Amino acid sequence: MSVIVIEFITLDGIVSDPDGSSGTPGGGWAFRHGPGTVAGDKFRLGGTLDEGVLLLGRTTWELFSRLWPGRTDPFSARMNAVPKLVATRTLTDVSAWGNSRVLHGDLVDAVKRERRDVVVTGSPSVVHALMAEDLVDEYRLLTFPTVLGTGTRLFPAGGPPVHLECRSAEQAGAAVLASYGRA
Repeated sequence: MSVIVIEFITLDGIVSDPDGSSGTPGGGWAFRHGPGTVAGDKFRLGGTLDEGVLLLGRTTWELFSRLWPGRTDPFSARMNAVPKLVATRTLTDVSAWGNSRVLHGDLVDAVKRERRDVVVTGSPSVVHALMAEDLVDEYRLLTFPTVLGTGTRLFPAGGPPVHLECRSAEQAGAAVLASYGRA
């Protein structure tokens, strides 16, 4: 089992509001570069979605549950079919998006018990909780040529050092997809 974090991220490390749905002043930064940069399986999840589990925080799940169920292309079919765990203290009904269930109990303990690969997308609070316990094995980051100066950072100031190695990097439209794993 491995934990894979996938994020849209700016050059200055901001991961919040890439689509503008939160209404922040700089929101929508990822989609300013056209749909080709964000469409399809940019993060090379393919088989991982077929065999793994998607872990989402409430906000990301609510957004995705409005977007993905109506799509039918091959990648969307995988996103709709994958088992989804929702880390939430407030939601009780997650029937809006098939194969979703609320994660009960402690988030870290649940991830440690999971036997499948865990893919976390968006969901900065979930990612930060897993980072604090050194549970992230790989970061797949789609880095956009944007500097916001403010917002939620993937690696918060004052956090412990993280030593990674670059496993791959390639241009993806206006962005760069890079994979980083434990050094």
